[in-house]
Amino acid sequence: MTMDLERLLRNAIEIQQIPAPTFHEAARAAWIHRALSKLELTSVELDPIGNVYARLRGGDGPPLVVSAHLDTVFPMETPLHCQRDAKRLRGPGIGDNAVALAALLELAADFSSTQLPGDLWLVANVGEEGLGNLLGMRKVVERFGDGPCAYLVLEGMALGHIYHRGLPVRRLRISIRGPGGHSWIHAARASAIHKLIRLGDRLLSLPMPSAPRSTLNIGLMRGGASINSVAASAEMEVDLRSEEPSTLESLVQQVEEVVRQQMEDGLQVHLEVIGERPCGGIAPSHPLVRMAMKVLEEAGVSPVYLERGSTDASVPLSRGLPAICLGLTYGGGAHSLEEYIEIEPLQKGYAALRQCILEAYDLHA
Repeated sequence: MTMDLERLLRNAIEIQQIPAPTFHEAARAAWIHRALSKLELTSVELDPIGNVYARLRGGDGPPLVVSAHLDTVFPMETPLHCQRDAKRLRGPGIGDNAVALAALLELAADFSSTQLPGDLWLVANVGEEGLGNLLGMRKVVERFGDGPCAYLVLEGMALGHIYHRGLPVRRLRISIRGPGGHSWIHAARASAIHKLIRLGDRLLSLPMPSAPRSTLNIGLMRGGASINSVAASAEMEVDLRSEEPSTLESLVQQVEEVVRQQMEDGLQVHLEVIGERPCGGIAPSHPLVRMAMKVLEEAGVSPVYLERGSTDASVPLSRGLPAICLGLTYGGGAHSLEEYIEIEPLQKGYAALRQCILEAYDLHA
C-alpha cells in the first residue's frame, strides 16, 4: 500500500481547520486519536499532557518513533480559511504542521499490513511552538529514552532539508511595574510602557554577531489600561538564538545588563526565563544523516541541505540520541495567514519518508 494523495490532502485540510494554539491542542488531538483508532493498529492512546501515540507492532528489534507536532502559532480566533488550486494548498498552519499530521495517518494505513523489524510508533505531540518549550517531545523521549533505533520528526515544509543539529534558544519576559495614573494629572510619573519602549530600543541596538549567526526578536509587547492613563504595567517577550551556546549565554548576559541599567524612575523591572530549547546534534557522517541524504537524492529531491534548527528533534539530539527532522514538501509563508504548501512534491517527500523508515531499522542491525 502507498500514499493516497487525495486522502492525505483531505485529512490535512480537516486537521488545519481545527484550531490548535499551543496549550490548546485537545480538539485536534481528539480528531487524530479518532482517525487512528479506525485503523488496524495494536494500540492508540492519549497521554496526560495530550500526546497521541499509535503503535504498529513489528518484530523484536528496537522500535522507531515518527512524530509530528499538533500545535500552531495562531490564536484560537484566527480565521482558518483554506484554498486549493492546481499546484498549492494555502491556509494558516497547513504546512506547519497539518500536512505532517496527515502524513502520520498515511503511514498508519500504509504500514498496517507490513511486517517491520521493530514496532513503529506514530506520535502526534503537543507543545512544539511558542512557549510550549518542546513539552510534548520531552515527554516522548522520557517515555522511550535510548530504546528506539531513531527518532524521525516531521515538518510539513522544508523538503530536502535535514535538521540534524539543534539550535539553542532562550526566551525571556521583561516586566515593568509602577504606580500608573492619569495621563494629564500624573504626567510627571514614569510610564511602564514608555520605559518598555526605551528598553526595547536598547535591546534592538545590541550588536548581533553574524558568525556564529545570532538573533534577538521582540515577539510580544503588552501593557497599559487606556489611552489616557499612565501605564502601570507593561511587558515584552524576547526570543534569543545563536548557533553557539556560549554566544547565546553572552547575549542573555547583555540583555540582563540592559535591564539592570533601567531600574530607576520608581519603576520595578523584572526579568525571567520563560523558555529554553536545547542544542546538541549528530555529525553529518552519522549513518542516519547519510541514509536520509541518500534516500532524498534517490527520490529526486535536489539539492539536499544539512541544517541546524529548533525543532522537536532538538530534544533527543540534546541527549545524544539519533534523530533528524525532515520536511515533506516545499512551501512558504510559514507562521502567516498566507502559508502554503506545494502539492506535487508531496509524492517525493512521502516516498522518501517511507524509505527512511524502512532503512532506519537497518541502521541498528
